[in-house]
Amino acid sequence: MSTISGLGKLDREQLSSILREAENVISVEQASEILGVSRHLAGKQLARWCSKGWLSRIKRGVYIPVPLESKVTDVSLEDPWIIAEKLYRPCYVGGWSAGEYWGLTEQIFRTLLIKTTQKPRNLHPVMNGTPFMLITTSPNAMFGLKPVWRGQIKVMVSDPTRTIIDFLVDPKIGGGIRTTTDMLKEYLQSEHKNLSLMIEYATQLANGAVFKRLGFLLEMCVPEETATIEACSKHLTKGKSKLDPQLSADKLITKWRLWIPANWKY
Repeated sequence: MSTISGLGKLDREQLSSILREAENVISVEQASEILGVSRHLAGKQLARWCSKGWLSRIKRGVYIPVPLESKVTDVSLEDPWIIAEKLYRPCYVGGWSAGEYWGLTEQIFRTLLIKTTQKPRNLHPVMNGTPFMLITTSPNAMFGLKPVWRGQIKVMVSDPTRTIIDFLVDPKIGGGIRTTTDMLKEYLQSEHKNLSLMIEYATQLANGAVFKRLGFLLEMCVPEETATIEACSKHLTKGKSKLDPQLSADKLITKWRLWIPANWKY
């Protein structure tokens, strides 16, 4: 735990300039451009400011400022959403993090789930105590998103309907199929409910398993939604899928070509 020590006039001016232009998330590349020096010199300068306690390193070559009131440098991230936007754009907050944001669950997920078109080497980074889960997605899948302003930074988050569809693509990012089902039920009772948009998103993603899972769950939860259930049945692909790839499944629902766990009521 480093303590904060003083800076000279030139250091203060340079650091202030970087913080203004880099919007409080500083990379070696940004510092090099702002200071007009090589990446090597910029990296050394950032490391020196970090050693003096004015910056905190959150990953290799990336730093955040230490609040003036802090006496140590191992500070928590003020807003992980902003960090994600700066490091992984184009990206969006999705999965359970989006479900929590839209009020689809009261469960609190400590890990921030981000979908990005980048291909990070480390898909589970922990930055200053905040765990992230990164999932690479296709640029063509960057739709159904809403902008959210976090201070001066615009961050994209999947809208409620896209959030549910993402759960049906991969129930793991909803915390598993049971949590996903609970959030679907909450969605169906909320002002966010838009089943025609849900079919539109599912069609755009062209993922056959989504229609199987959605049709099955809608028939279980809201059997009166016959039009949407019928739309799902018309989009079924030939193969068989599992309700949740993470769970063992030994009961086949032939109507939906879907394997489900035997303890599921149907």
